[in-house]
Amino acid sequence: MFEASDLNNRNRKVERLWGLLFLMMTILLILPVLAILGVLIHEGGPILSMDFLFTEPKDGMTAGGIFPALVGTVWLVTVALLASVPVGVAAALYLSEYAPDNWLTRVINLAIINLAGVPSIVHALFGVGAFVLFFKFGTSILAASLTLAVMTLPVVIVATRESLQAVPQAFREACWNMGATRWQTIRHVVLPNSVSGILTGVILEVSRTAGETAPIMFTGAAFFLPFLPQSVFDQTMAMSLHLFVISTQVPGVPEALPYGVALVLICMVLAMNAISIAFRTYLRGKKKW
Repeated sequence: MFEASDLNNRNRKVERLWGLLFLMMTILLILPVLAILGVLIHEGGPILSMDFLFTEPKDGMTAGGIFPALVGTVWLVTVALLASVPVGVAAALYLSEYAPDNWLTRVINLAIINLAGVPSIVHALFGVGAFVLFFKFGTSILAASLTLAVMTLPVVIVATRESLQAVPQAFREACWNMGATRWQTIRHVVLPNSVSGILTGVILEVSRTAGETAPIMFTGAAFFLPFLPQSVFDQTMAMSLHLFVISTQVPGVPEALPYGVALVLICMVLAMNAISIAFRTYLRGKKKW
């Protein structure tokens, strides 16, 4: 029977200390989230009801519900995803599978990094100039969603490219040796094995898109609309802007109302993320490697 040496005992103690340190850091990251949720549930929970979720604002937005803003947020997130995910995945496919290492691809990579660091208010001004005025979409869901799509493109591109590069090169070489073309290899081998990673970018995009205010304030979100949008060329209310308005611009708002709107917004984002994470986990479970 072997006995642990002093070095082994010392290494085990150091390992436990590092594990304890990492655990404390993880707890410190979780505590603010739990605190925020606790405050929102305590302050905004009493106002939640079916009427609050499925009626329009009343009495100058000091009463009533949030249904138009809730539906408008779903419109904005959905159209932004439809616009950004195909473009982002295509760009990542080119950079990962087709592009040579030259000055053009280096410029593209630099542009992606810089685009990720542009403030949201700058994206809002770009959206006004490009989509509202130049393309003449007007202040609409389409203009606001395209602005959000441009803003979140770097997230989709980076997440997709990392996922594509994680697929073993041996998979590609095996397909090429069997006579498959590059596109056939990407379509039938690379993409199916990287979908779970692509969904990571989609999850991050949903979270950011639903919570942004500045990009939609000038391009498509309305201060108050008591009716639902009929097409992407209509304006709409949005949860993030509605929260900003009732918190800063409308007098006489009940104290619980902003907390209730914020709680619904966070729950909606968490629900969307939970569905995406569950689907991603299912796809990861089907991997053969």
